[in-house]
Amino acid sequence: MARYALKRLISLIVSLAIASVVIFLVIEVAPGDPASFMLGINAQPETLAALRGELGLDQPKLARYLSWVGGLVQGDFGTSYTYRTPVAQMIADRLWISLPLAIYALILSTAIAFPVGIYAAARRGRIGDVTVMGATQLGVAIPNFWFAMILVLIFAINLRWFSAGGFPGWENGLWPGLKALTLPAIALALPQAAILARVMRSSLLDRLGEDFMRTARAKGLTQRQALYRHALRNALIPVLTIIGLQFSFLIAGAIIIEQVFFLPGLGRLVFQAISQRDLIVVESVVMLLVFAVIVVNFVVDLAYAAVDPRLRSRT
Repeated sequence: MARYALKRLISLIVSLAIASVVIFLVIEVAPGDPASFMLGINAQPETLAALRGELGLDQPKLARYLSWVGGLVQGDFGTSYTYRTPVAQMIADRLWISLPLAIYALILSTAIAFPVGIYAAARRGRIGDVTVMGATQLGVAIPNFWFAMILVLIFAINLRWFSAGGFPGWENGLWPGLKALTLPAIALALPQAAILARVMRSSLLDRLGEDFMRTARAKGLTQRQALYRHALRNALIPVLTIIGLQFSFLIAGAIIIEQVFFLPGLGRLVFQAISQRDLIVVESVVMLLVFAVIVVNFVVDLAYAAVDPRLRSRT
């Protein structure tokens, strides 16, 4: 297991190094100069040059890249061009909204998908299975921002059970914060739950047709007992893959939902930084999101080895 984890850790470090180069180059070649954006089109050349020097934009790209990566390794994400505050502090303030939102949505997605997928697999070809698969197909086809608008219309405007947007802050209590994140979390969770339920059903059906399941049934186990004792564990590997990918998506891909509900999370921070050409903020936030995706995949790989020991024996 240790050798397997070490190989995955080396792969993680290499992936992060490649990602940092790609992120820096892609953002640096984007049109627009932060100093020109901040000073306006009528700025004097000497004033523009002075600001570029103050922001470090006059340095060679290699030097800027090494300075940026060196800061990231030490936990220093630089200083925002626009707000002149540490980027790490800006990220920390927004992360306390985006991370709970992603975890909340993932819990809801998993809580919905597991019983639904198991139910559909246990009733393959029956009316329950057909109904569930139709509902999940609808969930996959409809974008999450549409769910968000419907939820706002029903539960915020008509029923007035939730607010239509905004975030009161965790300092006002756990329940007000969770209540403000409930509709966004549901909007994020529903499409992901539909995907996960379909994967769970498909994976379970694949396992139900294998020899070890027939052996379990021949020993006297009912279909339900065989499903829960044997098929479910063996069906978890593709499901874990989807859960890992979903968590990464929920952290990095919630920008539209945060805009719909006016949540001051990482998604809105990136959106604002792009519009203001605040390159250091964009680079650091995107790198953090990539780091989250790669680390989650690393954890999923370790979970694979825990669920299926055969993977450890191949390394």
